[in-house]
Amino acid sequence: MKCFSWILTLLVCLIVPIVVVTADPLVPALCFFGDSVMDAGNNNYLTSMLRADFLPYGRDFVTHKPTGRFCNGKLAADYTAEYLGFPTYPPPYLSRADEKTLLTGANFASAGSGYFDMTAQLYQAISLPRQLSYYRKWQKRVVALVGNDEANTIFSGGIHILSAGSSDFLQNYYVNPFLNRLYTPAQFSDVLMKSYYSFVKNLYSLGVRRIGVTSLPPAGCLPAAITLFGFGTNKCMAKFNDHAMLFNNKLNATSQYLMDRYLDLKLVVFDIYQPLLDMITKPTDKGFCESRRGCCGTGTLETSLLCNMRSIGTCSNATGYVFWDGYHPSEAANEILAQNLLMQGLPLIS
Repeated sequence: MKCFSWILTLLVCLIVPIVVVTADPLVPALCFFGDSVMDAGNNNYLTSMLRADFLPYGRDFVTHKPTGRFCNGKLAADYTAEYLGFPTYPPPYLSRADEKTLLTGANFASAGSGYFDMTAQLYQAISLPRQLSYYRKWQKRVVALVGNDEANTIFSGGIHILSAGSSDFLQNYYVNPFLNRLYTPAQFSDVLMKSYYSFVKNLYSLGVRRIGVTSLPPAGCLPAAITLFGFGTNKCMAKFNDHAMLFNNKLNATSQYLMDRYLDLKLVVFDIYQPLLDMITKPTDKGFCESRRGCCGTGTLETSLLCNMRSIGTCSNATGYVFWDGYHPSEAANEILAQNLLMQGLPLIS
């Protein structure tokens, strides 16, 4: 196992320099779906209260301006695009990007969205079915630009990455007495699995053959979760982490079932649980000094409007922080997560 891990690391070291000098990306297109972890600015065009189009969000981005990303700088999605050799990041679909840019993919993710449609409704976000509807419109635009044959090559050869589920639990299930009385965590996970299965099935019917889906993070270790439910302990909520692992086991099982049914489908479950947990529990090993609170404000509960230029206590240098705000990783943490995604996602590239 150690030898295999070493080989993967070597491959990543070889791939990353290659994509810097190669003229073409390793895959024809890159598309993102899901929630705030992937949202590159779609919520800027909504009335949702979950927005990040103001400072200090984006202060460390290449433009030093807020873009709608829930981070001080780049998302793991941005690093992934760089590693795969794309000259630009997939633009938010609602931004009306130019046609040439859209040929290489788009970002359909929306902060506050999830597998459970009611989660998106609560936060006026773009639900997964609606994201899928936008994706169909994107496909039609690509067909109009390059024709059916080349478009189908783009759809089947492109990588499609989905990140969802965290908002369903942290911003809905755990704070919604109706839901947590109606369903046990296992039952709620089953409900979410039905949505996930349907989403992948629909993508497959649209010609998509390369899909990556992220697992849930160690939700009980997020600063906001500790603040809201930790009762002053400053320790990870073991119960929430157990729920995340339960969900992740179901995600792996459902993904295997999908691959058994669709033999030409390449589907990878990206484990972000362990890499992020390692950063949280052993921060100095990864070059961090703070993993219990985020950089923005007090770094405990802040996100969206609560993380702003007047937030007292916002750190001056986020590179030593695992978290940017109460829910989202910093740019430095996103870079490490993206490196893990690349290692795990090699089957999607080959």
